[in-house]
Amino acid sequence: MKVLQKKYLVLFIMAFSVVVVTAQRDTNSVAASDVKPAKKKQKKKKKVKLPSIDLSHWKVTIPEGKGKGGAISVAPPEILEYATNETLKPYMYNDSTAGALVFYAFPTAATTANTKYSRSELREQMVPGNDNVNWTFPQGGTLKAKLAMDEVSRDKNGKYHRVIIAQIHGRLTNEQKELIGQKDNNAPPILKIYWHNGKIRVKTKELVNPAVSSKGILYKEAWKDDKGKNFQEEVGFGKFNLEVKVSDGKMVVSLNKNEFFVYDNPSIKRWGIFENYFKAGNYFQSRDEGAYAKVKFYELSVTH
Repeated sequence: MKVLQKKYLVLFIMAFSVVVVTAQRDTNSVAASDVKPAKKKQKKKKKVKLPSIDLSHWKVTIPEGKGKGGAISVAPPEILEYATNETLKPYMYNDSTAGALVFYAFPTAATTANTKYSRSELREQMVPGNDNVNWTFPQGGTLKAKLAMDEVSRDKNGKYHRVIIAQIHGRLTNEQKELIGQKDNNAPPILKIYWHNGKIRVKTKELVNPAVSSKGILYKEAWKDDKGKNFQEEVGFGKFNLEVKVSDGKMVVSLNKNEFFVYDNPSIKRWGIFENYFKAGNYFQSRDEGAYAKVKFYELSVTH
């Protein structure tokens, strides 16, 4: 009897062992099938963004060249290859992350005529490569831009250096230049728009004598700066929109389509005798050692 009990005990143990082993195999099989293969981390490709700017009607002047009056300018079609132009690349280049065209300027010996300041700035050319075809207020024109101050240095008092970011510059015709005996075609800028300590400041010109003659009005001395004024909104280092619209005897400057300065005074009404061209970029207003500024343009367009 005892031998029989031992025999059944051995058979029971053997059967239990088979069940346990089988169960372990099944469990391991299920666990293995549930394990998902580890996914390889894929590096996200950075999206390349380009500014929405057609440069086919602009030339650029940069703070490099042969001293005063000798700053280098690059016009169409060469300017269209600015991204690979070794001369332009330090001063005018794409920020492909932000989708902006950056203009970099700092004090150098290379300036344009009639100024002590350096610039990395675009000059409108209605006919590509030709400075002699321009427009008048009666003909009209509109500039639209989306931009931001990227970086700018401070003066010894801790205030940011000023930068002119857009202009309307006057120009004498050849006949007007000869009439007053001037050596070049340069006339005063009727509009300067500044980035000034985080605000946008607008300055224009006024006649010293509103009754000046048609010849006397051509002289630079006939004009003086107005007091200037700031838009209320502080743009700081954020993006903002500018629009400048001119028509016969009138000029309107707007910030973010929210604030407007309207100029339709007697001086503006008499400005129609001059030719004009738009400018946009970084006309840096400091000669301080170590000073600099970078301005980003996301959009820029001109229509007439």
